[in-house]
Amino acid sequence: MKGVKKTNKNQWGFVLNPIAGNGYAGDILEKVKQIIRDRNLNAEVVLSERKYHATEIAREFLNKGYDHIVAIGGDGTINETAQALVNVPDVKFGAVSAGTGNDFIQILGFSDHFTENDWRIFFEENTIKMDVGVCNGHYFFNGLGIGFDAEVAAQNYAGEGVVKKGGKNKYLWHIVRTLLMYNEKTMLTTSNGSITETKCFINTVSNGRRFAAKYFLTPKAIANDGLLDVCSIKELRLFQRFGIFLQVPTGAHLENPHVNYYATDKIHIVFPSKMPYHLDGEIFYDSTFDVTILPSNVNIIYNPYGNHYFMK
Repeated sequence: MKGVKKTNKNQWGFVLNPIAGNGYAGDILEKVKQIIRDRNLNAEVVLSERKYHATEIAREFLNKGYDHIVAIGGDGTINETAQALVNVPDVKFGAVSAGTGNDFIQILGFSDHFTENDWRIFFEENTIKMDVGVCNGHYFFNGLGIGFDAEVAAQNYAGEGVVKKGGKNKYLWHIVRTLLMYNEKTMLTTSNGSITETKCFINTVSNGRRFAAKYFLTPKAIANDGLLDVCSIKELRLFQRFGIFLQVPTGAHLENPHVNYYATDKIHIVFPSKMPYHLDGEIFYDSTFDVTILPSNVNIIYNPYGNHYFMK
């Protein structure tokens, strides 16, 4: 990364979002500081205060030459922090889940909220190179969602960058409401040498497997195989939507005739008008989507003993 100082060994920078997980991340701030003291780490903890602030903090850590940068918060905080670490091979990135959905952490094999055992394994510093998705110039690390799931994610916001309060149950309410009201849009997709036109209920492109806390839309995804997994679900009647909703938590939807599941290294999608899409839960709007992958790009700490989504 141009302009970044040479890294200094064992310099740790922690980016913590105190409002993540309805304040859970803020509640563990003192525990994090105690861990730093107990392990005698040369470390700095900075709290993020606004949207995209985590990216700014991570870049400041890079400019100081820190060789370990850790995000503590929800999927949005992890995504923002990691934005600064793409194409930075000499830095170890760590993610500590402290949010509501905590979908990204499943890729790494750690718990939704860290246990003492997770912390112990985390500081073993087992690392692996993780793929990074790119959509319209934005990086994503778990997944991209267009259609139903993006509509659900959009309902999670009360305004620009303002997440509604509530726990995992709010996802269920948004899902049920959108199942009843959503209108599929026609999309033109180019991938793996073929062009298709279909009405889209869900179109998920991902490194990870889990979304909205328990829905495994792409249950075969591997985060370092150089490919993105695509789950494209065609137009559904109302009762079919509820059927899919019940199948997704176990991955049984892959046998559904309305589901097209495949892997690719790039995909181009066009809709007739702008619509919401999410990258790791963060909402954007567009009508054209150019999606590619950067293989083995981010050097990330993972749990080799857990149910991670990497191949060795």
